[in-house]
Amino acid sequence: MQAVRQCSACARSAAGGLVRNQTTDVSLLQTSRSVMRRGAACVRFLSSDSRKPGVQTLGGLTSHMSIAPLSIDSRLRAFSFTQQVENLSHDSLIKRAASVVTDSSSTFLSQTTLALIDALTDYSKAVHSRIAFQRRYLASVGKLSPAEEDSLQQVISSWRAEAIERLDECKRYESTWNNAVSLCEMAAEAAYASGAQQASISMRTNVQVAQSQVDEARKLSADADKKLAETKVEEIQRMAEYTALKSTEEHEVHEAYLRED
Repeated sequence: MQAVRQCSACARSAAGGLVRNQTTDVSLLQTSRSVMRRGAACVRFLSSDSRKPGVQTLGGLTSHMSIAPLSIDSRLRAFSFTQQVENLSHDSLIKRAASVVTDSSSTFLSQTTLALIDALTDYSKAVHSRIAFQRRYLASVGKLSPAEEDSLQQVISSWRAEAIERLDECKRYESTWNNAVSLCEMAAEAAYASGAQQASISMRTNVQVAQSQVDEARKLSADADKKLAETKVEEIQRMAEYTALKSTEEHEVHEAYLRED
């Protein structure tokens, strides 16, 4: 602003000098030229300072005027955001928290469901493998050498141990899965009570899907247990028949030996 005042003073001085000395006074005319040169220097000074930040020249004012709407718009947006944050009610916050709880419960349920299904599937495979080797043994009773019979019995024993281990794993995962289902049901009820109906519906749907998948895996393991029970009955019958046959053969051999005597 000081530069503007200085420029204005120089211009007024130059104009006054020109008006008063419009006669034939050469010395005053030279003085007025000197004043005009000073005025031109002031203009150049203002032009150079207009590029510096903070100087309110005409160009600077134009620049500030173009920036002003942006500043006002940003302040309005900040005020709007602050207003939205301040307008969040307790009910809205509770709904969001309930949605977070249902999401976490769904993750817990999906992980435990996957673990239980894998354990039930592995148990079914172990039982079926044991059944296959056991039936092979029953079909070969009395036809195998002692070494072959011992090797086959070891395989059957290993699959029996594998099935027992998988069954223990099923029981452990099933306990965790039941806890996950209970947690999801409580989360669904809490979400419904808080007004988050969509989260509650999704949670109940996830529970139903998990239960159907686990039921399917349980059917497979139950079918394996049924076949194993049938195989055990078959084993008892086959061994009884083999024992009776062997006893008959031994008795016939004994009688033949007595007749020879």
